[in-house]
This record gives sequence, structure tokens and C-alpha cells, in this order.
Amino acid sequence: MTEHQDRAQFTAMTEGTQQDWNIIGGHFRDFAKDLPSRVLTHLKLLEGDFGGFPVDRLEHSLQTATRAHRDGRDEAYVVMALLHDIGDTLGTFNHPEIGAAMLRPFVSEEVHWIANTHGVFQGYYFFHYLGMDRDLRENYRGHAHFEACAEFCEKYDQSAFDPAYESAPLSFFEPMVGRVFSRPINSVYAKAAAEAKAA
Repeated sequence: MTEHQDRAQFTAMTEGTQQDWNIIGGHFRDFAKDLPSRVLTHLKLLEGDFGGFPVDRLEHSLQTATRAHRDGRDEAYVVMALLHDIGDTLGTFNHPEIGAAMLRPFVSEEVHWIANTHGVFQGYYFFHYLGMDRDLRENYRGHAHFEACAEFCEKYDQSAFDPAYESAPLSFFEPMVGRVFSRPINSVYAKAAAEAKAA
């Protein structure tokens, strides 16, 4: 088999064939299987990045996830807690949206909403020191997930800056990330992924 026989032959999607998409689908399945590893590799970029905080961003993520796990939260919630700030490296001005977008195919609407909105809710604890309105979260008052997001920030996020806290290591969470990121539930590709997994 030559190098190009393992690739689709079209130059525009209007020319695609079933054979082309069988090839692409096979590559996609292999690529998707490695998603948890790629996510964890990106999360590790937070190590050593203190940004002036008492702990680096990776330790903050581990503390948040450890606190949620020790409080009995389910795996999807714990993984959200672990990844809630993963967007810090690329989304300087919108980091919650980055992590939330990564999580969206794999978590409930509530868990996604917490990840996507936690930045404004976390601001309750510090926005006033930056000349901002600490009560911006009140714009969401009445939303079905308001209290859940407020609780996430109060119990797990704002309290996760303690250098003396004994967090679980990243290796503890790796199997959880693998399980959560192997089951898309909110994606146009969810059905195709489930059928491929069953085959």
C-alpha cells in the first residue's frame, strides 16, 4: 500500500465517496481514542505557571478536582473541576469558554454550564479588588444552574489555592479523564462514535 492509498482521494468534499469516508472515519476513530492523552498533555502546560497565585495553575486544578472528588461528586463533575481552567494558556480573556467547549460533548448541560460560567461566579471573590462588579453573577440569578455554579466556586474553586493541601496526583485523575472523554453524549458525532465502538 502506498502512502496515499490510506488517504481520501477527493480534492473537494463534493467529490467524496463512501470509500473516502471509510478511510477518514477509521483515522478519526484512532485519533479520537487519543483525546484524553492530548487533553492531559495540554493540562500539564499549567504546571509552573503561578500568575502571582500561591500555587501554580496545575496545582489549583488538582486541588479543585480533589476537593470535588472527596466530596463525592461523580466523575464527569470531577473531570470538569480538573479541567475548568485548562483554557488559561490560550484564552487569557475567556478561559472558561475554552474548557467548557472541550467538555461539552461529554458532560451534562449543568456541568457544561458551570464550566462555561464559573469565571463570572468566581469573580464574586475578587472582582471588587480589580475595580469590577463582584455581583456580575447576579445577571444569571434565576437560571436553573445558578446555585450549582455558585456552589462549585464556593466549595471547590475559590478554596483551592492552599500550598499545604494534599491533592491527589494527576495520575489519579487520568483514568477518569479517559472514561469521560471516551463517551460523547452531546455531539453530532455521538451516534457514529457509539456505533464504531460497538463494531
